Amino acid sequence: MHTIDYIIIIGYLGVLLYLGLIRRLKYDASASDLIVGGRMLTIPAFVASLVSTWYGGILGVGEYSFKHGISNWLVFGVPYYMAAFLFALFLAKKARQSEVLTIPDRLAQAYDNKTAVAGSVIIYLMTVPAAYILMLGVLGEYLFGFPFWMGVLLGTLFSLIYVFLGGFRSVVRTDVLQFVLMFIGFIILLVTVYFSYGGISFLQQNLPTAHFTWHGGNSGWYIAIWYFIALATLIEPAFYQRCYAARTARTAQLGIFISIICWMFFDFLTTFSGMYARALLPDLAEPLASYPALALKILPPGLMGIFALALLATVMSTVDSYSFIAASTFSNDIAGRLSSLSDRDLIVFTRFGLLISSLLAVVVAVFFRSVVNIWHAFGSIGTPALLVPVFFSFVGYRRLPSRWAFRSILLSGGISTAWLISAYFRADGSYWFGVEPIFQGLIISIIIFILFSKKQITPLAMNPK
Repeated sequence: MHTIDYIIIIGYLGVLLYLGLIRRLKYDASASDLIVGGRMLTIPAFVASLVSTWYGGILGVGEYSFKHGISNWLVFGVPYYMAAFLFALFLAKKARQSEVLTIPDRLAQAYDNKTAVAGSVIIYLMTVPAAYILMLGVLGEYLFGFPFWMGVLLGTLFSLIYVFLGGFRSVVRTDVLQFVLMFIGFIILLVTVYFSYGGISFLQQNLPTAHFTWHGGNSGWYIAIWYFIALATLIEPAFYQRCYAARTARTAQLGIFISIICWMFFDFLTTFSGMYARALLPDLAEPLASYPALALKILPPGLMGIFALALLATVMSTVDSYSFIAASTFSNDIAGRLSSLSDRDLIVFTRFGLLISSLLAVVVAVFFRSVVNIWHAFGSIGTPALLVPVFFSFVGYRRLPSRWAFRSILLSGGISTAWLISAYFRADGSYWFGVEPIFQGLIISIIIFILFSKKQITPLAMNPK
């Protein structure tokens, strides 16, 4: 890193703060203004915000591409495109038409307040941005030479200060900038390495054969698990929040279809960048840092600074979005359901929730120190707990009675959690009976729905008013 690179990064942070703070929340802001920005998202803003937010695990993608090559597309690409397509097809318009603010609002609408609180706890844990806080620490180490803890603290501070003061609108304004930077940075990296070292023939000569197979050296069972974990997209709070905030139902649906195309192109950039990193840096000790290590090796001053922005922008766009969702879940869906809160109280509790979420994220990040493991752990609990109750609150004519919806969340989430924890108490680190925890919870949830759901005469009204 050279002086010009640091000047570029400081300039980015300055522009980020300006965009985030240009409009602060007013004293009398409503819950709708705070959580969904008054429902005014256009298609360009919708796409930029969703694409940048949902791709925050950039170093995790680099870690997997470095280790397993092109199968990254089959693990972190295809299953998520499929799930996002299903969301757009079945849920996007209905989510916008529901006129609620959060997923727990819909659970309360479809079932009862107790079910909404149970769902809120799961969503809160799923959206605490531990994996992305971890990546900020790693970026701080590689780009600036900071100790891990300093990278975590400084990255989190810059990601949250404007959210603290500006709410959802600040998140969207900064996401637009970060969307542009993430694509520019990776295009620069891949084009540079391609013209410096060559194309597919170079990679074939310098990578293990498994890097060009669909499995990348992993078992088919391991890859199949990610297709189930990807179902978490159907309960993804960032998707619902953008749909709730969209100007119209059509904006929500079309915005997701366009976003899928953007993710496909970005996956092309990131997968091959990770493979080049393995080819050029086969002895890299920390695969999680494959992208910054590759950039430091091949990019000249100035371009290195721009690529650093791409990494920072991709991660920070997710840290601010998920931190805000966790904070608004804490205020609107947990505290707000346990006691009555005014709109002003809601802002105060949301800001307090930001602080709590950040502290929890740091603890989890330090404990796991692997982005992929964090995704696996929280996806294995949240998906089985919420998938069935949330999906069928919008789709179809069958619905669980409220008491069974509540029990479904507790039982499926609890069993998956116990199964996940079992690996930490076994000498070989395996799960009970060698079965992944996500399947136990999903089976319980599906059985409960089959046995106890009842047919509704008409679908639940979309508009609670």
